[in-house]
Amino acid sequence: MAHTAERTARRARGRWAAIADFGTRPGGRRHPLVAAAMVLPLAILLAVAFGAVEAVVAQASSVAGMLGH
Repeated sequence: MAHTAERTARRARGRWAAIADFGTRPGGRRHPLVAAAMVLPLAILLAVAFGAVEAVVAQASSVAGMLGH
């Protein structure tokens, strides 16, 4: 009976809520890869918009220099 109530509640919330629930485990937590896939496009957009790409490249090159590569 509990499964039927859950399906009815999910249907009542609509399509957008169902999309937001994608990758959600029964305990209410998302799989880490699903969470990363959700946040990476926004993180890339913000990095490009605010010029953080150059900072990341500079930091990576300095780390590579310290490692001797």
